[in-house]
Amino acid sequence: MKNIFFSLLIILIATSAFSQDRLTGKNFATRAEVIAKNGMVATSQPLATQIGLDILKKGGSAIDAAIAANAALGLMEPTGCGMGGDLFAIVWDAKTQKLYGLNASGRSPKSLSIDYFKDNGMKKIPSHGPLPVSVPGAVDGWFELHGKFGKLPMKEILEPAINYANEGFPLTQYIAALWGNSVPFYLSKDFPNVKDTYTINGNGKVPKKGDIFKNKYLANTLTKIAKGGRDAYYKGDIAKTISSFIKDQGGFLSYEDFATHKSEWVEPVSTNYRGYDVWELPPNGQGITALQMLNILEQYDFSNIPFGSDQHIHYFVEAKKLAFEDRAKYYADMHFADVPVNHLISKAYGKERQALITEKAGKYEAGEISAGETIYLTTADKDGNMVSFIQSNYRGMGSGMVAPGLGFMLQDRGELFSLVEGQANTYEPGKRPFHTIIPAFVTKDGKPFMAFGVMGGDFQPMGHCEILMNMIDYGMNLQEAGDAPRIDHSGSSTPMGKPADGKGMIKLEDGFDYETIRQLMVRGHKVGFGLGSYGGYQAIMYDAEQGVYYGASESRKDGQAAGY
Repeated sequence: MKNIFFSLLIILIATSAFSQDRLTGKNFATRAEVIAKNGMVATSQPLATQIGLDILKKGGSAIDAAIAANAALGLMEPTGCGMGGDLFAIVWDAKTQKLYGLNASGRSPKSLSIDYFKDNGMKKIPSHGPLPVSVPGAVDGWFELHGKFGKLPMKEILEPAINYANEGFPLTQYIAALWGNSVPFYLSKDFPNVKDTYTINGNGKVPKKGDIFKNKYLANTLTKIAKGGRDAYYKGDIAKTISSFIKDQGGFLSYEDFATHKSEWVEPVSTNYRGYDVWELPPNGQGITALQMLNILEQYDFSNIPFGSDQHIHYFVEAKKLAFEDRAKYYADMHFADVPVNHLISKAYGKERQALITEKAGKYEAGEISAGETIYLTTADKDGNMVSFIQSNYRGMGSGMVAPGLGFMLQDRGELFSLVEGQANTYEPGKRPFHTIIPAFVTKDGKPFMAFGVMGGDFQPMGHCEILMNMIDYGMNLQEAGDAPRIDHSGSSTPMGKPADGKGMIKLEDGFDYETIRQLMVRGHKVGFGLGSYGGYQAIMYDAEQGVYYGASESRKDGQAAGY
């Protein structure tokens, strides 16, 4: 009897250790939502959030705040983003009462062909070094967004990041951990200029939590851009320095690739999920994966399926498998591939795919069509403009290629091309690779409801669906929806030409009952745990009735939502 009592006591203690003793809300909620009337900023680094908030208080627009925060994150969180990467954004413009989408992703080198990889016996594009480097689109994205929606001069928007780069900032805990894992890897590969750029004063010491870090190279580069605009980056000394460096390293990215680069304004696409219009950007990103999943999941009545039950997880994972099979087959740069977006996100196709799901774990093929670490941030201003904004280098810090004296690393997004000829995402010169980073937006009855995103590579569309299900199906608030334990699944086909590996594995965050895990195994699923694979979330929701913004930030990272 004593043993039984002792065992129960241990279980109760262990359970309570993973809950917060809050008077209100779900027991897994880490904090309350932030509520403010005039503006809101949510980023993955508190200092960047404060920079965005200061810009709003100076009369800047939501776009001004987003650019300022992103520039600062390139300094403060280079483990996930920077001027060497790409960005995507969805903007609600209060004046026109319309959503705008920007694809600011770069293209592959025009002078590099698939024959180079074949001639050198490569079956995939390397993950690091000069070969996976594509044109960085972020800076052009800043100026495209600013030209359409900006209010303050770019010099004023970039000034906070420049000041922090010159004077230094203290590293936060999570970013310091990523920094400590990443920089030693690049140093071990003897990649040039990494030591000078990412260690303290270039002395080889990797900064730790609380250490003050400066990046004067980055301050100089930002200053050039603030004065000379986007052409200072794409047609000036910066482009010349990068192209010369990449050539010296054996790569192909050229000055012409920079000089001819441009972003693309695109129409966001949507599906309706139980009365809410969910908006994503069309490929070359994976945003429509979330829409495909939602169309499948809508066929189930989750009011009768408890959160965290084996039914909930099973249907979610099966919907993910089906959508990811299509993702692998069809998603690519739409200037090179005929991607049947309207068919893939149609309700009829969602019902057709859902009909394949049984009560057991399944293996699926892509449907027949008739006729690839990140930062996410979101901002909102007093005029009602809202921005959903995501930016990344890929593989954390990127390719390892750091051009001398510039202060940032170049992305390795080109690794996500397939080298299998004849596929939608097969490598071609001047083509945009498949992209994992996706911003999202939700409207209701034609009005803005929520800007949100969930970082984390392949996890992102799953994260989008989980947030929406948590709020719409399970009645959670904006913060609870992000704090709730998450479901991940690995093992579906990838756009890099790799085959599916069958059922894959469900990875569950702490908070799900073992009885649920056992029932999933009975259904034929493999179940395990992940480490750092459950993404990172920021969101802003607008309450039109009260005229206030709600903000939420990821409890798994160092982020902050703040308003005024």
